[in-house]
Amino acid sequence: MEQIEKGESPYAFIEVMTCPGGCLGGGGQPIPTTMEIRKKRTESIYAEDANKPLRKSHENPNVKVLYSEFLIEPLGEMSHHLLHTSYQQRGLFVWKTNGNGKEKKELKTPIHG
Repeated sequence: MEQIEKGESPYAFIEVMTCPGGCLGGGGQPIPTTMEIRKKRTESIYAEDANKPLRKSHENPNVKVLYSEFLIEPLGEMSHHLLHTSYQQRGLFVWKTNGNGKEKKELKTPIHG
């Protein structure tokens, strides 16, 4: 955090996840909530998942057909081209306050390391 405050961090994005109860207690979930509600929701989600006949994507008949008829093979050229993405190096936008209290946006050259 000190590097971020000083503008020395090599990272363009930092995500911190601290939702009580994990993702089941985070944004987009019903509110108000309590730890008891979160516990029941967690138990319910795990029970629902455990009782599903199909739990793994590579065993899904639709995914199998997609690969056999179109993508040809996992990690093949077609699947790699259509399903994978890559990192695009970009500059960093930094908000700074100028002398009279107004903010301005500055594009910094990315830090290479």
